[in-house]
Amino acid sequence: VQLQASGGGLVQPGGSLRLSCAASISGFRLDDYVIGWFRQAPGKEREGISCISDTDGSTYYADSVKGRFTISRDNAENTVYLQLSSLKPEDTAVYYCAALYHRWVKVCLTASSRAQYRGQGTLVTVSS
Repeated sequence: VQLQASGGGLVQPGGSLRLSCAASISGFRLDDYVIGWFRQAPGKEREGISCISDTDGSTYYADSVKGRFTISRDNAENTVYLQLSSLKPEDTAVYYCAALYHRWVKVCLTASSRAQYRGQGTLVTVSS
């Protein structure tokens, strides 16, 4: 199973994008897992930016994106979204999603190496 991130692209500073995370096979339920969004810019370390709990819908954000990004689930669509707003050039990175067991929820932003499933990312470029 891989998680497929999509929705990236080129956007001007101040613009918005919505990223989607879906499973590569039917029958794999994203709501059985904590879903985290991570990003990695060229020459930089991977950064955890947002997670959503599998149980109570609690959300977690890195300080760098708090107030600008919003994570949500659509269980009927079996999809997790990341709404990116007020984008800045420093948000330029490959964004990818990953599924983690519930035990990692409180530390999900730093637990990308603990992910059970992940996939190819989607490139977000913020530039004028």
